[in-house]
This record gives sequence, structure tokens and C-alpha cells, in this order.
Amino acid sequence: MPRAGTRPTSRDVARAAGVSQAAVSLVLGGKWRGRVSEATAERVREAARTLGYRPNLAARNLRLGRTRTVLLVVPALTTEFFAGVYTGAARVASRHGFGVVLYPSPEGIGPARDPFASAQAALDGVIASSMAAEALTAIRGEALPLVMLDSDPEGSVGAATVNLDIADGVRQVTDHLLALGHRRFLHLAADVASWTFEVRARELAARLRGVPGASLRTARAPISIKGAEAAAEAALRGAAVPDRPTAVVCDDDHLAAGTYKAARRLGLRVPEDLSVTGLDDLALASAIDPELTTVRLDAELFGERGMEALLAVLEGRAPTAGDIPVELVVRGSTAPAPR
Repeated sequence: MPRAGTRPTSRDVARAAGVSQAAVSLVLGGKWRGRVSEATAERVREAARTLGYRPNLAARNLRLGRTRTVLLVVPALTTEFFAGVYTGAARVASRHGFGVVLYPSPEGIGPARDPFASAQAALDGVIASSMAAEALTAIRGEALPLVMLDSDPEGSVGAATVNLDIADGVRQVTDHLLALGHRRFLHLAADVASWTFEVRARELAARLRGVPGASLRTARAPISIKGAEAAAEAALRGAAVPDRPTAVVCDDDHLAAGTYKAARRLGLRVPEDLSVTGLDDLALASAIDPELTTVRLDAELFGERGMEALLAVLEGRAPTAGDIPVELVVRGSTAPAPR
């Protein structure tokens, strides 16, 4: 037992459990499997609980030469989606003794270009959205162990990529609208240069190609309700009534909300005259009227998988393969195409 008033050490735990300090280190570091028995591991854990022992992470990290700190680089936090990504990543990180530093990078008004004097010295690795690639370059994040989110796996600069199955989400939306009889489509596309938005456009066009009578127009808008309203109104107003789209496929729920406002300014009813779909399933989707048909993306699972992939890279393991499934949520904003 430690002396009164002193902090218990790994030696105290080893003595109480009747094992070596090396065994204590293996068990409490999560690396005991195949080296010590389950019974011994439980004896060590019980001794640590009884003594109130907590590993000295600062000393441990100094020995390992690691800070156990990860940088999560995301675009501006204008929606709760990336907050969910952070929550998921931080949850997994905490289970492994890591901390996650969030680096949002809004265009033009972001924080200092480099949040650390030397990113390579201050970080163990980086998880980055492809939408924040410029910030990644500014902090020289590609020189560190790197996992890219929503990024082309064929051209990624990261050691691993983690993606949601956005292509399948677009397929689900398109098939839903086609089944309702829609043939005249407007794609309200996010005016952002990013692989994930390129996938949306490519998959929508591919799904409609070859469908008899199908047509597709594209309008671009910044990811904001106001910007989407202006772009959607211009696109819908500029079409002759017989050629006017009956369905608007939006890259994001905010774009869909802007489309609602544009439709009402033009005297169009959603969904009787115009079906509208989004993508994300933000809280906004069930707050607008009618509630929005959209694709649900599990942001927290996205963050979890990103952190798990980085841990695998750091440990020399192969990350889990396969895109994260997404789900179409049908609500009141879609209906059969008007006659």
C-alpha cells in the first residue's frame, strides 16, 4: 500500500496484484491480450480500482514521444453536422487516452493559419474533411498521419479515407422521386469545390441518364438559406411552365429550406407543385413545414470511424473498409408529380 498522503504508483498496483510492473503496464495500456491471462488482467484492474491508481499520462507520453492529441479540421461550423463528427471522434479518442482539438476553418475569417507553433511536434495525427483542404495545407497537416473524411479514396493524400455512402443516398432520393412520376429535375448544387459534392452531381446525372423523358437542370448556390432562395428562385422563374422542374434535389438541408422560400415567393406549393429533397437530416429538416424528405447521415458514427481509422494508422493496422450506410427519410416534402 502507498504511504498516507502519497499518490499510488504502478509499483503499488503490481505489489497488490502480485504481478510485475510490466504486467501492470500491459493491462492498463490495453495491450495485455495474448501476454497475460484474463484472470491476471482482472486482478490488476481490481487492484488499480481499489488503490485509486491513475496512470501518469504526461510521463507516459514523454517516454513514448507522443502528445496523444489529434487535430480535427472541418469547414466552418455552420451546421450541427460537424459538431456531431467532433462528438463521435472525441468519444472514441477518450476511450484511448487521446484528446481532440477542433480547427474550424471558415473562409477568410478563420483563426490563425497555424494553431500550433509546429503542428508536427504538437500533434500525433490529423482527421480532416476534404471541404477544409486549404486549412490542411496551411498547417502542413499532410506531413502527419492523416485520415481524410468525405474524400476521393483514389486521390487522397491521407493514409486512409472514411466516407459516407453519399452515392447510394443520391440513388435512393432519385429512385424515390422517379417512382412518384417526376421526370423534370432541378439539382440545387452546393457551390463548393469538394469531392463529396462532385459525387452528388455525378450520381444524379447517371441515375437519370436513360430514363425516358427525364431532364436535369443544375443551379449552384452557397450553402445558406438566403443564397439558396435566390438561386432556386432564378432557376424556377426562368423556366417556361411546361418545362418547369417538378422536383428539386438539394445537396444540403439548408439549400432545401431556401428552395421552400423561393417556391412560396413564386406561388408554388410544396409538395403539390414542387417536390423538394435535402441531404443531411439536420434538426432543420423536421422544423420546416412540410417536414423535409432527406437523406440521414450519421455524423457521430462518421466521426467515430474517422478516429478509429487514425488509431489504426498510428498502430500500423489496416482501418475498417467500406463506406458508412445512409438512409432516405421520407417526409411531407415529396408527392406524386403534378399532372
